[in-house]
Amino acid sequence: MEAAAQITVDPSKIMQIGTGFFGTKTLLTAVNMELFTVLAKRDLSGKDIQTRLSLHSRSLYDFLDALVAMGFLKRKGLKESAVYSNAEDADLFLDKNKPSYIGGILEMCNNRLYPFWNDLEDGLKTGLPQNETKNGGKPIFEAVYGDPKKLREFVGAMAGVQMGNFMEFAKVFDFSKYKTLCDIGGAGGFLAAHVAMNNQHMHCTSMDLPQVEPIAKENIQNMGLKGMVKITSGDFFTDNFPKSDVITMGNILHDWGTKDKKMLIKKAYDALPKGGAFVVIENIIDNNRSKNAFGLLMSLNMLIETTEGYDFSFSDFDDMVKEAGFKSTALMPLTGPTSAAIALK
Repeated sequence: MEAAAQITVDPSKIMQIGTGFFGTKTLLTAVNMELFTVLAKRDLSGKDIQTRLSLHSRSLYDFLDALVAMGFLKRKGLKESAVYSNAEDADLFLDKNKPSYIGGILEMCNNRLYPFWNDLEDGLKTGLPQNETKNGGKPIFEAVYGDPKKLREFVGAMAGVQMGNFMEFAKVFDFSKYKTLCDIGGAGGFLAAHVAMNNQHMHCTSMDLPQVEPIAKENIQNMGLKGMVKITSGDFFTDNFPKSDVITMGNILHDWGTKDKKMLIKKAYDALPKGGAFVVIENIIDNNRSKNAFGLLMSLNMLIETTEGYDFSFSDFDDMVKEAGFKSTALMPLTGPTSAAIALK
């Protein structure tokens, strides 16, 4: 009888995750200092980068070479003779001058979320948010929407975290039987914009609070879509949703508790015609709650940021929309950990 195969156990995964914040903070710092935007213009030596970013000579090459080792930068030569350039993904997604820039969410991670996560243990023990409200500040949405600078950063962050998913959804969802779409809580208007660009017959509207309207209109104009996407103001808690064939929400439901989730779902149901589609684009957690680690971690982020918000599984979604009256559901994978949960009336 053969001996049972030995199972090799090593601590590499534990160490990788346990010290993962080293790499996280290094990348966030590079984004915040606009290193990738600077290098998108031309390759630079370490000394040139030091001058451009006002860095000290100590740890200059450790910082740059760590970004090389993690795959965000490329390098020719070594230390004083080195010339640095962006890796392909960093050049496409982390250059502020490109429309594909997703760094907004990373800027928010650096400037807000990173220190708040230090208090995760307190959040788990108290069930209370660990953001600005912990020290007497205003709730996140009240604070963000009341400060033009914070609002613009927040809108940019929401665009960054979902842009690839909006683009994918606009291409793979079958819009052939629909004519109108309204994106509720549409922030910068990008979901509606990509649907309009990829589906010429669709009349698209993006709805959010009045403070967001100028930012969304600016984005639509910059994308050359003026007249193709309507920007409208409204409060999705107090106002009825515009009647549309398709109602979408990108990263909206997870901000709220079960009662508010169900209220928003019912509003979507009431705004749709028979056969209409309600689409939620989020990090939908797998029903077994064991695979979509990012979705589960994002739900912890909702603990940090909100009083009742949480991310949910497709089974949770199915239960809530069926309770509202929707007849059938489907799940459409998008990019990475994100999916479109679809309910048909």
